[in-house]
Amino acid sequence: MLDIAFSKPVPPKAGAVALLLAEEEALTGAAAALNEASGGAIARAIEVAAFKGQKGKTVLLFAPIEGLTRVLVVGLGKRAELTTLTVEEAGGAIAAALSQEVQATILAEGLAPSEAAHLGLGAVLRAYRFDLYRTKEKPEDKPKLTGITVQAEDHAKARAAFVPLKAVAEGIYLARDLVTEPPNVLTPTEMAERCRALTKLGVKVEIMGPKELEKLGFGALLGVSQGSVQEPRMVVMQWNGAGGRKPRKPLVFVGQGVTFDTRGISIKPASGMEDMKWDMAGAGAVVGLMAALAGRKAKADVVGLVGLVENMPSGTAQRPGDVVTSYSGQTIEVLNTDAEGRLVLADVLWYAQEKFDPAFMVNLATLTGAIIVALGQEHGGMFSNDEDLAQKLTSAGIATGEKLWRMPLGEAYDKAIKSDIADMKNIGGRHGSAIIAAQFIQRFVNSKPWAHLDIAGMAWSSKDTACVPKGATAYGVRLLDRLVRDHYEA
Repeated sequence: MLDIAFSKPVPPKAGAVALLLAEEEALTGAAAALNEASGGAIARAIEVAAFKGQKGKTVLLFAPIEGLTRVLVVGLGKRAELTTLTVEEAGGAIAAALSQEVQATILAEGLAPSEAAHLGLGAVLRAYRFDLYRTKEKPEDKPKLTGITVQAEDHAKARAAFVPLKAVAEGIYLARDLVTEPPNVLTPTEMAERCRALTKLGVKVEIMGPKELEKLGFGALLGVSQGSVQEPRMVVMQWNGAGGRKPRKPLVFVGQGVTFDTRGISIKPASGMEDMKWDMAGAGAVVGLMAALAGRKAKADVVGLVGLVENMPSGTAQRPGDVVTSYSGQTIEVLNTDAEGRLVLADVLWYAQEKFDPAFMVNLATLTGAIIVALGQEHGGMFSNDEDLAQKLTSAGIATGEKLWRMPLGEAYDKAIKSDIADMKNIGGRHGSAIIAAQFIQRFVNSKPWAHLDIAGMAWSSKDTACVPKGATAYGVRLLDRLVRDHYEA
């Protein structure tokens, strides 16, 4: 992880430097001193580039001053509209533009301590890289940046504000690692062991294998996994951060963890099947969230549960037309073995509410392609039976940039999963299929405050963005951490 340090403002004499400039503002302080030392070269470059401090715009100069290798000027937009997200995006732009430097300095004069801390967070998130399996790479293709020093007026407060943000970043890195791992490595068993490592942070971890799940009666989850040689797992992670305060019902987060999804007997075409390694991104986000909450010592009692399976075709695989009995006792006619994530969630959600009596439940799943058709890769789909929880999630999404769009639920959609021979079937019609999937899941909620986040369009990015390099996004970690921090900490 990129090292972020904080220091008092001193005009740097070597290495790379980034300057922050709000719209229509002049260079001041250390930035003005650097411009003077450059003989006005920085100001001339800004003028020639027609740069006015616009958000997302940059100007790069090479060796304008003896000793300095690069000077990058980054626009912040209008000062009155400055948000932590804007600052994070600036940090990400700096990390990307100066990736071939070893060390860099950011002059963050004029930013509040919390803003300076978020500047560092943005740089860390953009600098993520998964190269565990790279054995040959051209030197010019490999980033060299190892550390950034943020010069802030109140650097001590900025450093303190960065501590919990770093813990969240570590949770995001963990989630991105899990989603990026190849499926021959990240089996349900291996992912469960990665969850066990959270005990080092003080998280209580319980892992259940096929024998325990069969004894409990997890017929829906076990049906998904029965075609694979890889055994299923359910992992329960508990963070008890409220301490000796008045006992509260825990917050529960549930993640779908299909470590590879061929669609089973209803097999998917070869094209794009490699993407199905990230059908466990909902579970990855829950694991990353638990690491973030424990890492920053969140003052809340939180439970994370993940159902981990591999969906494979074989002589023992679940067939279209099979009927399974879920942990709740409700029966399900399986008409399509590709509608498997909802079967996993059905058992885990019912177990979560029965075991923990939560204040609310939020589940995350890369559940349907239909949600991508509806929302693209700009919003996750949210379905909820509780107005208060839905509003809090929406606000957390806006604050973190992990946006949600609320979708409808209703009896008309629920009728689509009526089965002729069982309590329900696992698919309905083609139209409104993301909603129908949510209606299926709601049948296993039993009136608890609940939200289902369909993150199929958000789990993987096909291009670099401000704070997310191409690949796994860890969508959901920041969103849910913010939900907890803003509303549920003691």
